Amino acid sequence: MQDQPEENTGRNVDPRYPLYFRTLICFAAAGTLVNAVSWSSPWNLDKILPLGMAALLLVYTAVAYQISRKASAESAANVRRWLSFSDAILIGVSLALANFSLLPSLLFVTMVQFNALTEGGGRRWFEHNTGLLLGVGGGYLIHEPAMVVNADLTISAASLIGVFTYFCAWAFYTHKQIAHLKDTNRALTSDQHVSKMRTYKLSKYLPQRLWRAVTTGRESELVTERKLLTVFFSDIKDFSQLTEELEAETFTQLLNSYLSEMARIAGQYGGTIDKFIGDAVMVVFGDDDSKGPKSDALRCVAMALAMRKRVREMKQEWYNKGIARPLQVRMGINTGYCTVGIFGTANYQSYTVMGTHVNLAARLEGAAQPGKS
Repeated sequence: MQDQPEENTGRNVDPRYPLYFRTLICFAAAGTLVNAVSWSSPWNLDKILPLGMAALLLVYTAVAYQISRKASAESAANVRRWLSFSDAILIGVSLALANFSLLPSLLFVTMVQFNALTEGGGRRWFEHNTGLLLGVGGGYLIHEPAMVVNADLTISAASLIGVFTYFCAWAFYTHKQIAHLKDTNRALTSDQHVSKMRTYKLSKYLPQRLWRAVTTGRESELVTERKLLTVFFSDIKDFSQLTEELEAETFTQLLNSYLSEMARIAGQYGGTIDKFIGDAVMVVFGDDDSKGPKSDALRCVAMALAMRKRVREMKQEWYNKGIARPLQVRMGINTGYCTVGIFGTANYQSYTVMGTHVNLAARLEGAAQPGKS
């Protein structure tokens, strides 16, 4: 009755389980039919039909297996449905040929309901019960069962053992599925944790607007457009000479500390880090979470003042670490219409801001006196 191959992407549960279930129920039905035969009576149609049906059930098990095995991926679902429907019909015929023995009838009808509901809900329940009724009707046509309900204990014991074995196998199969689902869930939870950590790390390398668009699947919103922005540039005076004087490890530590502080301050004032160019920092106001051109410009100036104050504090920190050369930073700010979008090649692209006013901010920064803006 159950013929559902595994549909998972992790560890597979044995795909032969559906064959086991069909084999068990067919053997249970065949055993019920064999025990329903009165062996002391002469050979007649009432004796041949149950035995023939028992043999058919055993042959059907092998045929159904071959059909399932050879079914293509596209037709597998329909094959499963038709085989399940056939299972119900054969069970119905078997009940009629067994003269509706009380316990076997109850057990097999319960089994049909169980399989229908676990396999596909209400629709499958209707299909399976339709097949069961058709089987019972077919059994009436070829063999008129006794009208007295049979409660023979030998017949009941045969069916009880078969159906009991079937439900035990189903319970074991369900246990394996639950264990598999738990393993899969743990693996998915672990993968989600890794993905979240990677996403968090990725957010450090991308503008916030670009990162949010990519992680939420809204890349189409990142169109090239003109915007009124305030652009900020800063760099360290004589940076190249400083790189030659310091050891690589010391230099890396100090530069990362400086850039981290500048990025922290930019975030406090709502600026978006566009890029780091060596020691240079480019911050944009108005592209992400703009509060209006005037507010964007004022926040940028407030940020620059906060950065200047922090740089004065860091001068002493650098001096205490043995760096005699003072930390001197130049800054440039400009407001104007800029082009914002994704630029680059098919293999490498960057979300950035371009335009005359961006270049002007960079030139103002280059022309500014250290400690001025």
